[in-house]
Amino acid sequence: MDISATPTDPRAFKSFAEFYPFYLTEHSNRTCRRLHFVGSTLSLLCVAWAVATRQPSFLLVGLLCGYGFAWVGHFGFEKNKPASFKRPLYSFMGDWAMYRDIWRGRVPF
Repeated sequence: MDISATPTDPRAFKSFAEFYPFYLTEHSNRTCRRLHFVGSTLSLLCVAWAVATRQPSFLLVGLLCGYGFAWVGHFGFEKNKPASFKRPLYSFMGDWAMYRDIWRGRVPF
């Protein structure tokens, strides 16, 4: 897929497969990607803690960690608005796809 020919409005994508390359271009800053990775890891730990302790309030903490770190990355380092404002489901899926791809070495950490 030619990234330069993709629409800049995230709402224009018809599938996640079309959206994901755009998502990665919105995360070209290494610090932003690292903040996403840390936020996602903390979110997973919060979910595990919520299940282990049967305290669902940690799910909220997990959401705050995940989105908080990501938004600091976007506003502070990437200098763009998160795609989650226009495509929340695809952006959520993109977060976890990028997390997986960082672990696999497909996306630089």
